[in-house]
Amino acid sequence: MSETTEQSAVELLRSVPLFADLEEGELERFSHVAVPRSFPAGTRVFHEGDSSDACYIVSEGSFRVTREHSDGRAITLATLGPGEIFGELAMLDGDRRSASAESITDGTLLALPANDVRSLLARNPEIALKLVAGLVRRLRAANARLSRQSFQTVPSRVAGILLQLSREGQDGDGEPTEVTIRMNQTDLAQLAGTSRESVSRFLAELERAGVVRSGRGRVTVLQPGKLRNYIY
Repeated sequence: MSETTEQSAVELLRSVPLFADLEEGELERFSHVAVPRSFPAGTRVFHEGDSSDACYIVSEGSFRVTREHSDGRAITLATLGPGEIFGELAMLDGDRRSASAESITDGTLLALPANDVRSLLARNPEIALKLVAGLVRRLRAANARLSRQSFQTVPSRVAGILLQLSREGQDGDGEPTEVTIRMNQTDLAQLAGTSRESVSRFLAELERAGVVRSGRGRVTVLQPGKLRNYIY
């Protein structure tokens, strides 16, 4: 990896909350083993059940993490953009993949090979302790999110996801304005952990209220602020 590419890797690593406690020299050690990988839209990064050979950080594009039910249904666990990490447990346990990941758009990932990372952690226990602290923070946040979702109705979950995606698709940190989310009803249902029919009925309700406008493969949120009225 060239010096310029390594510096870009360090900048990307610095943006990842899991590595927030690491110092510049520690980030550089990770950049030395990092490998950029490109994925055309619709390409699988790994399949559920595969051996864990690396964790990944999104550099460009959008990626989706899914898990399949025994009846063939797929549930979207997360939709990820630049600076987000997935497959990080491979750094520690080397177990089989518990989910699948694929590119939604053309994208680039920074791969951290598991064997190289484990060797790095074995030589630098102080880095390992910092990463464990980062993983604990992620676990606490995941538990809090699951707890909230378990008490939410389907409309509340869908409205929350639409509001989150509206913010992600908006430039700046202010109140989101009209924004188009390029996602079909099936993908939205997977994110909300419900059926496409339930999402379709709720979107029709939002459309009658003038909050959204549905189209083929997209939802335009006309009044993002009003989505909060459906979140409880």
